Amino acid sequence: MNSPFNNPLGRRSPNLVAKAGEIKAWIRELLALPEDAVVSVNELSCSLPDCPPKETVVLVMHDGETSQVSLHMAMEDVTRATLAGAL
Repeated sequence: MNSPFNNPLGRRSPNLVAKAGEIKAWIRELLALPEDAVVSVNELSCSLPDCPPKETVVLVMHDGETSQVSLHMAMEDVTRATLAGAL
């Protein structure tokens, strides 16, 4: 077997964890979220044709509602400006 295996449950880089925290802070600031709101940031991989290789998905859960923002880029490439533009 010569194809690389991408384990979605494998260890992630410490930089990715820090970047997720940074994105969560930006989301909280940009949306003026209260403390009880839940923000989730994940990077997904896709190997299908016409699919970006990496996608960053942000979920905001508050007051029984869930909102999702998908950015067709790796988490490390997300900036505050791109996030603000997607909102």
